[in-house]
Amino acid sequence: MIKHWEAYKAFYYVAKYRSLTVAAKHLSISQPAVSQSVKQLENALGAKLFIRTSKGVRMTAEGELLARYVSKGYEQIELGEKKLGQMLELELGELRIGASDMTLRFYLLPYLEQFHEKYPGIKVIVSNAPTPEILNFLQDGKIDFGVVSTPFDEIPGLKAVSVKEIEDIFIGGLKFIPYKNKMLDLQELEKLPIISLEKSTSTRRFMDDFLVKNGVVMNPEFELATSDMIVQFTLRNMGVGSIMKEFAAEYLENGRLFALRFNKIIPKRHFCIVTDEKNPLSAAGRRMLEMIGVER
Repeated sequence: MIKHWEAYKAFYYVAKYRSLTVAAKHLSISQPAVSQSVKQLENALGAKLFIRTSKGVRMTAEGELLARYVSKGYEQIELGEKKLGQMLELELGELRIGASDMTLRFYLLPYLEQFHEKYPGIKVIVSNAPTPEILNFLQDGKIDFGVVSTPFDEIPGLKAVSVKEIEDIFIGGLKFIPYKNKMLDLQELEKLPIISLEKSTSTRRFMDDFLVKNGVVMNPEFELATSDMIVQFTLRNMGVGSIMKEFAAEYLENGRLFALRFNKIIPKRHFCIVTDEKNPLSAAGRRMLEMIGVER
């Protein structure tokens, strides 16, 4: 079929308009060229498809049969080209992103708002998952890119670009006021009731690794699924929360919570945009990264 594609195209337009002249106009070629294409197709198929008349052409029974199928196929191809054009122009399509609650809330959400306002025809799918799962989604081609927090294991073929610095702190409420403004040794954390995220999270893994390197083992009394719940537990004086600072910003500003100070600085972490260099980005994915300011 590919071999005779131009001939089928000529056949489609002649069958549609019952005119060699009109078909030639739509194809932007000469009428003899249209006649030649149809003749080539007839020879290839071994069947007469049209009969010339004084008013144009009349289709044979064989031509009518073939036209029913060719018209469906050609119109589907035209529709496919139209939809592809709309996708490339970002009038339709999908944007698939992997992100954690933390990266979505404190980094990605404003960009998604801008993107949706500018490209309302694009369906946005956000897969909310821990960092290891997001990286697996990326390798499997299920998402365009991931937004994750460090630390995470380097994987060959994945490219990570740092986009925001973040700070981890320990927070306390009124019950722990005696610790406020004191310079504490990290060893104090072994004596305090700690509220932390679950071990499967990059945040918890980062803090555990940092403390172990400084001779401290953190044994939380509460392990919670979300940082928002850590803030709520801490507000109720159930312990000292281990958290990314921005989650507690409102309560740190109004004085209901405070940040503990230590004689060792907790290293900063980063949010990163991660892409898979072997998997092509969708048009929507490319545009989103351009808006963020990240080069593939």
